[in-house]
Amino acid sequence: MLAGLVVALALIPEAIAFSLVAGVDPRVGLFAAFTMAVVTAVLGGRPAMISAATGAVALVIAPLVKEYGLDYLLATVILAGIIQIAAGILGVAKLMRFVPRSVMVGFVNALAILIALSQLPHLKNVPWQVYVLVGAGLVIIFLMPKITTAVPAPLVAIVVLTAITLTFTIGVPTVGDEGELPSTLPTCLIPNVPFSFETLSIIGPYALAMAVVGLLESLMTAKLVDDITDSHSDKTRESLAQGTANVVTGFFGGMGGCAMIGQTMINVKVSGARTRISSFLAGAFLLGLVVGLGDLVAKIPMAALVAVMLIVAFGTMDWHSISPRTLRVMPRSETFVMLATVAVTVATHNLAYGVVVGVLVAMVAFARRVAHFATVEAVAELDTDDDGVIDTRTYRVTGELFFASSNDLIYQFDGSSDFRVR
Repeated sequence: MLAGLVVALALIPEAIAFSLVAGVDPRVGLFAAFTMAVVTAVLGGRPAMISAATGAVALVIAPLVKEYGLDYLLATVILAGIIQIAAGILGVAKLMRFVPRSVMVGFVNALAILIALSQLPHLKNVPWQVYVLVGAGLVIIFLMPKITTAVPAPLVAIVVLTAITLTFTIGVPTVGDEGELPSTLPTCLIPNVPFSFETLSIIGPYALAMAVVGLLESLMTAKLVDDITDSHSDKTRESLAQGTANVVTGFFGGMGGCAMIGQTMINVKVSGARTRISSFLAGAFLLGLVVGLGDLVAKIPMAALVAVMLIVAFGTMDWHSISPRTLRVMPRSETFVMLATVAVTVATHNLAYGVVVGVLVAMVAFARRVAHFATVEAVAELDTDDDGVIDTRTYRVTGELFFASSNDLIYQFDGSSDFRVR
């Protein structure tokens, strides 16, 4: 329950920020965070994973919102959910087995960097007290587990820093400065768009992009949680849940979304949650906080949430993968795949692009390795003439044969010496 409360507090400014990126009212992002978290908590295949409005989805739909408005966005979210459900039925999630380990490591490291970079705007052009509060928050989160783990350390940091700012009336940026919080519950509605082929041609490309990006991020996050918790998740069920959640979100006026890696790490790695209860309560607490306690939530200093996210970034980074000792023994191709994934993800701020590029680079590296595995062995000699010269010899070729292996293969035949008896 406490882990869910921490995640809810961290979700509020994130959902507002992503709403602004998408060009919609903050309520659209907050309602999406509520419906996505609750539906995936009940139906999802990965317990303790958090789904809500995300930056990747916001970037995909921003041009659509700018040109066509909110109703077309809601129709797009519903269609994207239907596509994800179809992908789940077709078993697309099983392809996750073919994502290389080096791509997964690159995904995790890029995620840590993006989480840290996303906090920089909250540390620029701010009062000096912000830096003191962030430092105090980091100390609390670091030392609290040494005292007790009964209460999540991030929750203690948020409560303490909020109490300090209110008691001493310290003027620092707060959650309320990020955008207006809703005061009413979401209501069910049908997007006001023409039900025609023209509408489908407009929203179709955006829905497909949203479905692919959302599904990829969700399944990669599920795999990451699998590794952290040493447990298995049902990727097909998660695909169906993500699609269902987006359909529900579209009918309740939300902007759609997918799994949120940062908030999932808060829930699983920092707070230690392992069940669906924390995921469900994250959405429930979020709605209750913004609707019922909006005035109080608005006073939480952003410095407290920045401290939480910095700890998440530090804990998410796979430091072992970049240690000099590991790099010395790791094959260069594996290191290159990891670095390519990180570079593309950080450059584009899109985890999906990074994963796709990483998989492509890994495929090329694999093909290059396999190209050298072809071997040639002489198995028979035929038609030796009177001079002792072999007219015909039979060879057995073992290995993968394709264009890349042809150069290696041809040099294993030596016509000038093979065809003479020694």
